[in-house]
Amino acid sequence: MNAAAAEPARPPFSAHGKRLGVFVISYNAEKLIQDTLRRIPDDVWRAVEVVYVVDDCSMDETTRQALDYPDPHGKLKIFRNRVNRRYGGNQKFGYQYAIDRGLDAVVMLHGDGQYAPEMLPDLFGPLVAGEAEVVIGSRMIHRRDALQGGMPKYKFVANIFLTWAENLLSGLRLSEFHSGYRAYATAFLRRVPLWDNSDEWHFDTHILFQARQAGAAIREIPIPTRYGDEVCHVNGIAYGLNCLQSALLFRLHRWGLIRLNRYDIAPRALVEARKLDDPYSSHSIILRRLRRMKLAGVQVLDLGFGCAAIASALRPDGAVLDGIERDPRAGAESGALFRRVFPNDLNRLDDVPLAGKYDVILAADVLQFLVDPADFLSRLKKHLVKGGLLVVALPNVVNVQTRLRVLCGRFPLHHRGILEEQALHFYTLDGMRRLLVRAGWQVEATDVTSFPLTLVFPFLRRRRWRLPLWICRGLTLLFKGLFAYQGVLFCKNPNEADLL
Repeated sequence: MNAAAAEPARPPFSAHGKRLGVFVISYNAEKLIQDTLRRIPDDVWRAVEVVYVVDDCSMDETTRQALDYPDPHGKLKIFRNRVNRRYGGNQKFGYQYAIDRGLDAVVMLHGDGQYAPEMLPDLFGPLVAGEAEVVIGSRMIHRRDALQGGMPKYKFVANIFLTWAENLLSGLRLSEFHSGYRAYATAFLRRVPLWDNSDEWHFDTHILFQARQAGAAIREIPIPTRYGDEVCHVNGIAYGLNCLQSALLFRLHRWGLIRLNRYDIAPRALVEARKLDDPYSSHSIILRRLRRMKLAGVQVLDLGFGCAAIASALRPDGAVLDGIERDPRAGAESGALFRRVFPNDLNRLDDVPLAGKYDVILAADVLQFLVDPADFLSRLKKHLVKGGLLVVALPNVVNVQTRLRVLCGRFPLHHRGILEEQALHFYTLDGMRRLLVRAGWQVEATDVTSFPLTLVFPFLRRRRWRLPLWICRGLTLLFKGLFAYQGVLFCKNPNEADLL
């Protein structure tokens, strides 16, 4: 009996109800693309929802060869970029397609056949089983096999060195950073700022650092190494330097010495809680104002409370808290702080079964996400007692950093901050006041927050580093429209309220 016959047959691959896709990334692969597609196992073709080739504006007939491939399963789709997006840019398109289609997981397979399509079931396995969010096909788990598979010695040595440096600086423990055989859960792809990564070859490095920052479960599986007729398009020296630079910058970000948007994916609860460490943040300003009151027994309604950072500080003072929060996870995690949590959409305020009226209503960083903030503010009046206080916090869209970006022709939206991508409205300090006045509220007092230096540079939370915070606060008070990061407004209903 030969060795092949002695090996146990692999059971047929099953998606187990998951929606799966194979993303075939291709550039100048006309001679190899059909062979790569042909090598995808039949059970994988049957189990996945789609196999899609994305040709990055090849200079050969890659697209034509892919279109000519017989597709008995009717699952093959072909895309061709109008311009060359580069390796990282092409991945962004491919992963966005997986997200938009609603897939649960996607594997990236190179169209030149360098990575074995026969290993697709192994890469999908941990994702289908829910054991990992990122799966890497590693050639270096068994290093000797990499050399036997034809990996050039200079690439072998460079791979080991770069992986060692990237592990050291990132805190990961991977056998290889540089394999292009990757599989991702789309839930992971949705929660990282994918489009902030490089369009070049070190996109693969950036996304692994994002996985580290997000606490994603990473699994490596051994894959065979094969170097054949494919053409390498990588400038090795530039790639290596970019990887080392990325690793160093990620380390600085982890230390809190710099802030990079692509790695700013700490849980919102952690970010919100850290605002309490900054004496000039919106959370600190609101708490100082409310603590002038006797909070014991005061009825507080917290709108869109998220991680409930303000509520956690008010609860020990005896405040009685109710909250409205659409995110069920936030409600479950913070429910112990509240008497009642209403899992409703703030856009449908009249559907929330609120009982009675409140002494204080908190609307911190929520109005910009509502469809009609003015109408919402009008409806809110009936839920505030006579003499009650409405607290509003909104970002100042004409902060100096936004002005500079617009001056350079950019209006970059981010998943957090002044230009948050989910925001429907943007306000200046004057615009905030006019919004409240238009809705019939009387603005009793205003304050502004400084640029959140403690979030960008966490070491500034230590008392001995307070001088930069004082300087920033002074500039903010002198030039509010330019340096204010947020406006904080304390309001009453002029038709009912007595002045404080």
